Amino acid sequence: MGDVWKALADPTRRKILNLLKKQDLNAGQIAAEFNMTKPSISNHLNILKQADLVDCQKEGQNVIYSLKTSVLEDVLNVISDLSNRNGD
Repeated sequence: MGDVWKALADPTRRKILNLLKKQDLNAGQIAAEFNMTKPSISNHLNILKQADLVDCQKEGQNVIYSLKTSVLEDVLNVISDLSNRNGD
């Protein structure tokens, strides 16, 4: 779960996740939303993949990225469990 926290700590990666929440996108479409190089975006996408927060699938010459909600649900459950602690 450490990779997830690292991935979520960066505002650029959080913005990428918000973009993918709306629709699946290829790397070029994601990069168009930022003022940074494509290799930098690629690095952010790799960190998100390592954290299991995004899926990618090759379609022709494009790689399509999509939000992977199962890990996010796990993170939310951990946070919810911690916030509902009854003084144990």
